[in-house]
Amino acid sequence: MTHRTPEELDAGLEHVRGAPSDGGELRLIVRRPDVGERELIDEGVLDLDSGLVGDTWAPRGNSRSPDGRADILAQVTIMNSRVLDVIAGPVDRWPQAGDQLYADLDLSHDNLPEGTRLAVGEAQLEVTGVPHTGCGKFVQRFGLAAMRWVNSDTGMSLRLRGVNTRVVKPGAIRVGDRVTKADGASGYADWSGGEP
Repeated sequence: MTHRTPEELDAGLEHVRGAPSDGGELRLIVRRPDVGERELIDEGVLDLDSGLVGDTWAPRGNSRSPDGRADILAQVTIMNSRVLDVIAGPVDRWPQAGDQLYADLDLSHDNLPEGTRLAVGEAQLEVTGVPHTGCGKFVQRFGLAAMRWVNSDTGMSLRLRGVNTRVVKPGAIRVGDRVTKADGASGYADWSGGEP
């Protein structure tokens, strides 16, 4: 597929900015059972220790962490489905982005500051401060212009590449679930490991 031009990407910003600030819809759940593999599921389970059950987040680890272990603050990634409308087009191309959850929701810093809790189905996620940026694979799949777009000042402010979260309440999630801001103060700023 032909990659989007900078002009086409910029023209899509209005569509992206139209995402709901609360009560958005979970459009897609993608489990990554192995490197390069994607499994679309209608329902899944979010777990405090493993993130999305059946996903390789934990065993894959993190090359940027000192001990190579998975980063709990980047346990589950959420991407705005409207961004995928712009950069990828058809839904069957969305999983190439490599995220687990795709929601029609405004993920911007202004709307979801660090520590915001999101209720999805029976579970809750908490937005962390770990930036989510594009990588070499993102360029291969969607083009250099898309990488520059999501990592621009505007792109970073809107979190076009998505947002990192951690599971703070386990439970089942399903495609079609509402994604809403959860009541109550965040525990992220004081979290030092252990149970939230």
